[in-house]
Amino acid sequence: MAKIEIYTTKTCPFCHAAKDLLDEKNISYIETDVGSDPALRAAMKVRANNRNSVPQIFIDDAHIGGCDDLFALQQANKLDALVAS
Repeated sequence: MAKIEIYTTKTCPFCHAAKDLLDEKNISYIETDVGSDPALRAAMKVRANNRNSVPQIFIDDAHIGGCDDLFALQQANKLDALVAS
């Protein structure tokens, strides 16, 4: 199983939607809340090619993007293959 990382904030509806999708598919992930820690958010921004919005999602250290990108992978039937590696 691939290593899934998701940077979130507590109040972000897109973060909740992305986590709900992963939970529905029984895909485990490591969540990092960047809402109250500027240093964590800055580290996320560096990893996410200067993107500051949440969620930012990584599969095996490869940047996937945000919630829309995660759902696009699911819609294209590519998510399962990515997380199975």
